[in-house]
Amino acid sequence: MWSNPVTIGLLVVVLIVLLVAFAFLAQFIGLYIRAFASGSHISLFDLLGMRVRKVNALAIVNARIQASRAGINVSSREMESHVLAGGDVQRVINAMIAANKAQIELPWQIATAIDLAGRDILDAVQTSVNPKVIDVPNTTLGRTTIDGVAKDGIQLKVRARVTVRTNIKSLVGGATEETVIARVGEGIVNAIGSAVDYKHVLENPDSISKAVLSKGLDANTAFEILSIDIADIDVGENLGAKLAADRAESDKRRFQAEAEQRRAMAIAQEQENIAHVAANRAAVVLAEAEIPKAIAEAFRNGHLGVMDYYKLKNVMADTSMREAIAKPADGPKV
Repeated sequence: MWSNPVTIGLLVVVLIVLLVAFAFLAQFIGLYIRAFASGSHISLFDLLGMRVRKVNALAIVNARIQASRAGINVSSREMESHVLAGGDVQRVINAMIAANKAQIELPWQIATAIDLAGRDILDAVQTSVNPKVIDVPNTTLGRTTIDGVAKDGIQLKVRARVTVRTNIKSLVGGATEETVIARVGEGIVNAIGSAVDYKHVLENPDSISKAVLSKGLDANTAFEILSIDIADIDVGENLGAKLAADRAESDKRRFQAEAEQRRAMAIAQEQENIAHVAANRAAVVLAEAEIPKAIAEAFRNGHLGVMDYYKLKNVMADTSMREAIAKPADGPKV
């Protein structure tokens, strides 16, 4: 029987198949034994399925062992689903372990949702444990101070430091750090604008912090504001006086324009009066030109005699003499 070539060939084929199968299963058997020995049982079929679904079985086993040792119960299938969705299972497990040690509630569903949303879940947990400081304003955006104007018109330039920690529950869908910076800046400007004068702000810089904190600026954000500290306050320009001067200059130009308009209207009116006078004088000259004609006509019709004419001439001569006497005498001629 053993000398039969067909039998020998079949045995060789079966042996090769068994060797290939053993070599294929050997890598999973090692992972299976390792997981089982660590108290984080993963079935051999699940490990084979990960290979078929192109999931890194080693990463799943390591994350499963790490979670189990930390007292976190997450199944291998949940981890595999997160990996297939494009998440970083190792980072999520590290974040959950850090949250568990800090006694921060962080369920698997929330942790994976934060990770799939593109947020750094581990950094968020670390910030929740160890709060970080945000500078207001952010100098990388090109501004170095938050500028506000008190009621007396004096400008104040403020730099603040905001201490925040991550609010895990609001991390998904919550506003980012830029929103916190914008809200705090707006609150500082409002607090300065509400001050009676700049001296009050300089004497009580904590009044700005109290006014800003009372507004609840961390609502709907991914952070919880712990404190707002005024790092520096500088006195700027007297914008009130500058604006008053600009307003006075603007009023001056407006009044000058109105006066120039009235002057132009007066000049135009004067020219119109001159034209009326000239027209009236022309009418007088025309009327006087009719007098000789009327005298001649009176002579022809017999209504005016010679003596009457001479009397008229005497009256005209007497009138001319009186007008000459009435005129002021000229100064002595040199």
